[in-house]
Amino acid sequence: MSIFAFIAAALDGLLDDMEHANELPVGLNRQSITVEPPRDASHGDMATNAAMVLAKPAGTNPRALAELIAVRLREMPEVETVDIAGPGFINMRLVPHSWEGELRAVHVQKGYYGRSTTGAGRKVNVEYVSANPTGPMHMGHCRGAVVGDALATLLQFSGYEVIREYYINDAGAQVQTLGRSVHLRYREALGENIGEIPEGFYPGDYLVPIGQALAAEFGDRYATVAESDWLDLFREKAVAAMMDLIRADLALLGIHHDVFASEAAVQREGKVDAALERLTAEGLIYRGMLEPPKGELPDDWEPTEMTLFKATAFGDDSDRPVRKSDGGLTYFGTDLAYHAQKAENADMLIDIWGADHAGTVKRIKAAVAALTGGATPFDIKLVQMVKLLRDGEPVKMSKRSGNFVTLADVVEEVGKDVVRFTMLTRKADAQMDFDFAKVVEASKDNPVFYVQYAHARISSLGRRALEAFPNGLPTPDLSHFGAEELALIKQIANFPRIVEAASNAHEPHRIAFYLYDLAADFHSWWNLGNDSADRRVIVAGHAELTSARLSLSAGIGQVIRNGLALMGVAALEEMN
Repeated sequence: MSIFAFIAAALDGLLDDMEHANELPVGLNRQSITVEPPRDASHGDMATNAAMVLAKPAGTNPRALAELIAVRLREMPEVETVDIAGPGFINMRLVPHSWEGELRAVHVQKGYYGRSTTGAGRKVNVEYVSANPTGPMHMGHCRGAVVGDALATLLQFSGYEVIREYYINDAGAQVQTLGRSVHLRYREALGENIGEIPEGFYPGDYLVPIGQALAAEFGDRYATVAESDWLDLFREKAVAAMMDLIRADLALLGIHHDVFASEAAVQREGKVDAALERLTAEGLIYRGMLEPPKGELPDDWEPTEMTLFKATAFGDDSDRPVRKSDGGLTYFGTDLAYHAQKAENADMLIDIWGADHAGTVKRIKAAVAALTGGATPFDIKLVQMVKLLRDGEPVKMSKRSGNFVTLADVVEEVGKDVVRFTMLTRKADAQMDFDFAKVVEASKDNPVFYVQYAHARISSLGRRALEAFPNGLPTPDLSHFGAEELALIKQIANFPRIVEAASNAHEPHRIAFYLYDLAADFHSWWNLGNDSADRRVIVAGHAELTSARLSLSAGIGQVIRNGLALMGVAALEEMN
């Protein structure tokens, strides 16, 4: 239990005591009570809004209630001072020993520091990437892949059972086109001059080896026969080969999914019919016509009767078609059934989508609410595209792909860790520039370097301490710490809070932000030794002081490692 969690639990017990003493009504809702650092560090170490939250339902004045709470807080041995600010905020300053205990906790818990049981074993399905199986991974997929994977790891660290899922869109026109494109490459492998790739087909060279493999397997059996004789076979072979390529590309980023769900299987196994029958039985499916689109009508628009889902009953702007006028499924119809399938095996659903899918958020949330009776929490995180730059100029497209920059090319140039960390340096719904020069720049302005450099500096301290004190160091005596060291421990102690907040908000970028701040504080502390030898971590001839400061440095290094692990980034021992 972190020091913040400990004080929060103690406050909760204190409020129980006040109820028993008739100083508070029994059973007041305490869910909104927080214990967190005050915005202004000069106000103390921790602040609570307990009096503000409870005063109105208790029928009392917030400041008067704060005074009663403060009396009890002052009796705690961990608390040095308690002050009441404004209308009833309570600020606390802890005794130094409390913070020293937090540093010891880091050393005892090591890689488990910051872990929690918030998830209580609940099963959460995180679906991410789900790129069409028509080409290799490109940088348009990269950001969502990293955000989804980091979020899955964060949720596991917070006590959830996580299912990492990829939805294969292997039904529909795009995979039919893929099958035809591969057939062209198959004929090419047999020696035919296919000329220019026709417009609308997939032109990338990545299909060449698939065509060659099919030529080796089937010879010329399908070279001149009717399309109906080969299209299904070539589509299936192409999708399987593309998924092998996609898995390999994702592995370059350290990403591995637990489940690969097939759109074609959802349709083939009757999942769509089953879902629509459930909704029909509840009166949520009907035959009707959509309202005309807003603004000037297209020339070819005409009212058409379709099978519609009452999405407006669950907060959507209009009802949505699940079948077209000819009876064929809409994409939404299949997607609705797919989410019903996911909800059968999970307590919570999270989708990571590209921002270009923002228009479909309300309808799929409405569908999940209808299919689960609102019992399955469902969150959709939208991820903005990444603009690739080289020295400020847009990056040219890849020859291999034909019309995009592949993820493999980027990872090969700058490395997995740089790509993953950079993708988490901004909120997912904010635009991002990825400049090849800047992401490898050795400067404070590059968060990847700055955090990695902090860890490498800390690692070097252990090696240098062995040289300076070959006979070893005494057990750390943390009473040697001054204000700067205590401030660093307080920053360390924020890590469990940040992890919990990031997990609850489904925002893994908060870990990257925190690590940058922690690294900045460490570098500032380190730099004090540049002006004064007695402020260095390793002080010649002062074994006890060195041992204490080395313990603090190692604690910071441990927290950096834990945070980087959540991001899927390695902690470097040294940097050239």
